[in-house]
Amino acid sequence: MASILIVDDDDSLRVLLRRILEDDGHQIREAANGHVGLTLYREKPTDLVITDILMPERDGMEVTLALTREFLDARVIAMTGATGDQSFLNIAKLFGARRVIQKPFSPPELLRAVRFTLSH
Repeated sequence: MASILIVDDDDSLRVLLRRILEDDGHQIREAANGHVGLTLYREKPTDLVITDILMPERDGMEVTLALTREFLDARVIAMTGATGDQSFLNIAKLFGARRVIQKPFSPPELLRAVRFTLSH
């Protein structure tokens, strides 16, 4: 199916996302921070990037903005576990994220967002 880059500083979440997405037939690459994620994407673009918003070494906002400025067809899903104010997710949309997801989310929610984003 699609090639997907997961950018998240939480190792256990990356493993979980990889498992869900590989079970759905996708090819996965991973990065533990935004700096590595941008480097990997620039070396070999993927069909989709799923990035956490709050991370050290270039957060998901920077990743989203850099990708959508450099690559007009970049598809990004931004996610955050920050609660309360929805401003992180709203800003991610303004920076070019095609979809946003509030953590925690269920595997079906993730797959719906991935399928929607890949189809548009």
